[in-house]
Amino acid sequence: MHRKIIYIINPISGTRSKQRVQNIIAKETAKAGIDFQFMPSVASGDYSYIEQIIIEEGITDVVIVGGDGTVSQVVDSLMHLPIQFGVIPCGSGNGLAFSAGIPKTPHKALDVIFNNQAHRVDGFRVNKHFACMLCGIGFDAQVAHDFAKANQRGLTTYIKKIFTNFFSAKAYSFKIKLKNKSFSTSAYFISIANSNQFGNNFTIAPKASLSDGLLDVVIVTDQPKFTLLYNTIKQVGGLNSLQAKESIDANKGVIYFQTDELTIENIDNAPVHIDGDPAETQYKLHVVIQPDCFKLLVGKKSI
Repeated sequence: MHRKIIYIINPISGTRSKQRVQNIIAKETAKAGIDFQFMPSVASGDYSYIEQIIIEEGITDVVIVGGDGTVSQVVDSLMHLPIQFGVIPCGSGNGLAFSAGIPKTPHKALDVIFNNQAHRVDGFRVNKHFACMLCGIGFDAQVAHDFAKANQRGLTTYIKKIFTNFFSAKAYSFKIKLKNKSFSTSAYFISIANSNQFGNNFTIAPKASLSDGLLDVVIVTDQPKFTLLYNTIKQVGGLNSLQAKESIDANKGVIYFQTDELTIENIDNAPVHIDGDPAETQYKLHVVIQPDCFKLLVGKKSI
């Protein structure tokens, strides 16, 4: 089958020059003998207007040149179509790309696109909002909100926002409802992960998989700041075991379990992010996996 690609470029994600990246993409895609065109990302996040172009022109692949937030918006709009999605990571975290074995350099990411190995992967919904990778509530969401307001992008700015927020961070009250269990907890943050990435190869949910039909839930509970650091490092290092949902201990420093669905009552209105983008704070968050919902071009050793 002859491939036709639409590249959607987010001009403001990350710090890399998009004109340079676009030039590389154009040169290498032409060299590979694949028809292609460029389109800019849109602020609304609604890409349904591309649907007619995809159908009429026989587009086979939509490749997002941007970060996780743009990927989620494009996939949500177009995943009902018989197309493959690719990523050339240009965001600040690029968690989905790293989970899928997609390198950060444009030339190597294009190798993944041209290799044409696509697998069906999961997404999930937070109320009605689609997510490819991660939803965070609490501390990391506050970092995401502050980062979105910053004049500069990139990893350095993100790290600065982490340190700025750490000393003033507080715990929030939550009630967690699963199918056969409910519990209350006070926590600095809750991460609901479809991938094993926070971004930048920072692993918050080591057992997470893009294609297992499950969400990994990590709750870092209220504790002294020194212990908080210690337990978070243990979690990132893969030293905390998964807990069975039936035997969750709400008093542990880190609660780590898997589920296909949960409801969170956000009692103190903790901030929320979805795939790194600030989201509306809501009292009740219903989170449910959407298994095998889109085809993603992945690296050889990822899935």
